[in-house]
Amino acid sequence: MRIAIDTMGGDFGPRATLRGTASALLRDSQLSAILVGPQHLLDAELDSLPASLSRVRDRLQTLAVDGIVASDARPSRVLRSREPSSMSQALGLVAKGQADACVSAGNTGALMALGMREVGRVKGVERPAICAAVPTRGVRACSLLDLGANVDVAPHHLLAFARMGAMRSRLIDAVERPRVGLLNVGVESVKGTAQVQEAHALLAASESDFDYLGFVEGGDLFSGKVDVVVCDGFVGNVVLKSSEGLAQMLSAQLGATLAASWRTRLMAWLARPALTRLSRELDPVRYNGASLLGLANVVVKSHGGAAAEGFAFAVTRAASEAREQLPSRLAQALEGTYSR
Repeated sequence: MRIAIDTMGGDFGPRATLRGTASALLRDSQLSAILVGPQHLLDAELDSLPASLSRVRDRLQTLAVDGIVASDARPSRVLRSREPSSMSQALGLVAKGQADACVSAGNTGALMALGMREVGRVKGVERPAICAAVPTRGVRACSLLDLGANVDVAPHHLLAFARMGAMRSRLIDAVERPRVGLLNVGVESVKGTAQVQEAHALLAASESDFDYLGFVEGGDLFSGKVDVVVCDGFVGNVVLKSSEGLAQMLSAQLGATLAASWRTRLMAWLARPALTRLSRELDPVRYNGASLLGLANVVVKSHGGAAAEGFAFAVTRAASEAREQLPSRLAQALEGTYSR
């Protein structure tokens, strides 16, 4: 299994992407990677790998590309550019069959646009969607899509998103019959926009291999009662960013409260094992990596703010989807059903 890595995306540059990739390879002896970026930067980072990660250096190849997609670049301008970039070349390796998946922490819009151009779409998919996992009170995470690829969607697109999300949940998360909900402002049948109402009717009437639960609200995302939640990209992106901000605020507030006095510091010390376990379970690093579902090959977007450990989880996510041949199995499930 070989993963193409766009090393130049994200806030921390090639050090985080390269070391994160090496960490993923260290945990998976059947994995190798092609690092795409400026050769002098890749050589410098390879030479500075810690001893613990140097053991996988023989499974790290490099492809020299000097061009970089800026974090604020417009996708339309990126598509018009004739200059090869680390992102386009990493995707090109997948399109040519020289890699099984691509991982990038770069510009999300550009990654989706270049992904559609370089690797194409799964047959039967009109709109690829961005899908990520959010932690829940249950034993497994909940998949949320779309997270920003499609701000304006038709009801039949939401039906396709549900099918893709359920297929990924079944193959990757081993959920035999995923529970799917449609995000709305309330669970009552009379609530929601005309678009959401029509999508609800399509989902309820569809013959599917998942359990459609109907409308769900924002709080249901974290309840553990639903495995896949579907919405348009505008709503999904707002929900995700708001959740991230809330988690950061609560973490900061909890830390400040526990450090306020000797009594609270003592309580924190006594509760340290439980707090450590809770922090590990809710750590957003564990959920890093968003799948660009609907592309003809596996492409995973790592959070731009992810450090090496977080990027490693994105690489592992890509490897899991490639091993399960997720795009081809999506094609089998969707063939001819939702194309318009």
